Amino acid sequence: FSLQFDKWTDGQRRRILVDLLERCSLSQQKFCAKQLQARVPTEAADFTTRLPRVLSLYIFSFLDPRSLCRCAQVSWHWKYLSELDQLWMLKCLRFGWLLNFCPTPFEQGVWKKHYIQMVRELRLTRPKTPSKDEFIVIDVQPVKSNVPERKLSVSRGRKELPPWRSSDRNPTDTVRYNYLDNQHPIEQARHA
Repeated sequence: FSLQFDKWTDGQRRRILVDLLERCSLSQQKFCAKQLQARVPTEAADFTTRLPRVLSLYIFSFLDPRSLCRCAQVSWHWKYLSELDQLWMLKCLRFGWLLNFCPTPFEQGVWKKHYIQMVRELRLTRPKTPSKDEFIVIDVQPVKSNVPERKLSVSRGRKELPPWRSSDRNPTDTVRYNYLDNQHPIEQARHA
């Protein structure tokens, strides 16, 4: 039977399956339904109803406030999850915004309301631009070193390469601070 079933077209297979299901008893149809549910995932399954609440909250904790507000519009369950104080308290504490009272266990959404209120206050008090007198430019003097400056040799056809592009296999102008290969810097200076 299986060899013939493999050779049939999709329409032929569907007709045979419908005929078989119509001839099955109710318990046999329930068995087939369980087998299909195990093999074929349901479409548009809500992960928040399948996962434990702790994992759903952990996933929601990565969202920014605007995305959390958009999630509250998906369904009643998402609205409940996205307005929990566990999510909004972390967002408020990140900015150092604390409540000036202790909410009762029956109050819900206190931290979200506090977050929204603090953002509104931030928009009312815009940052002040400093006046021209407040911009102080410190007179910066270049540091002079004891090493004489090298002048680049100007030749028409060929430029001198910088030390990191030079073809020298053992450059002498670089100081390497690899503690395994080098001695103490003061000892190196004495040997030099």
